[in-house]
Amino acid sequence: MKNRSTSLREEIEEMIAVGQLQPGHHLDETELATQFGVSRTPIREALIQLASMGIIDMRPRRGAQVATVSPQQLVEMFEVMAEFEAMCGRMAARRMSKSEMSDLEAAHLACKAASNTDDTDDYFYQNEVFHKLIYQGSHNEFLSTQAMNLHRRLRPYRRLQLRVRDRVKMSFHEHDQVVAAILAGDGEQAAQLLRGHIIIQGERFADLIASMNKLKAAH
Repeated sequence: MKNRSTSLREEIEEMIAVGQLQPGHHLDETELATQFGVSRTPIREALIQLASMGIIDMRPRRGAQVATVSPQQLVEMFEVMAEFEAMCGRMAARRMSKSEMSDLEAAHLACKAASNTDDTDDYFYQNEVFHKLIYQGSHNEFLSTQAMNLHRRLRPYRRLQLRVRDRVKMSFHEHDQVVAAILAGDGEQAAQLLRGHIIIQGERFADLIASMNKLKAAH
């Protein structure tokens, strides 16, 4: 069972992921405690957890604020994420059990249903399940943990990326190829496809930055 600080961390993390708390936003412990109806202690513990994940910055005498990521940092983080995903996919194609493959196919169908309704938020959550199953399917706990940590760090940006026109449909098509490669046991193909699925460059990066700027302007 989750303790209060962990559930608070997840709620605040979700607010950051959906853009309710923007990069650079100051996080006031007293305001958050009032908002969630708790004392400042679990709020402080939740903020420390978020700081350890790199999602917020905590500085002496300046308090906590949502971490700001530069375009260059964002590119670098997506580059590393792409390699993590490639490694997970390569191992998952060799190591996934039949039941794990069935779970992956079920998650893929859930992504399809969300894609067909054009519900980007629903697709975002189903997409998270899909990728987490690939991490776990690598049967390399260290790699899976590192991939999940960076995945969480990039949540706000992965979510924004899905709001770019036609990105959900393209993402599902890419998933389709990844699933086929994993089910066929083709680790190299799965790795190559997942690397391409995650990496952002050229037009996709420009679209992501434009989406970020548009969200900032709306706030």
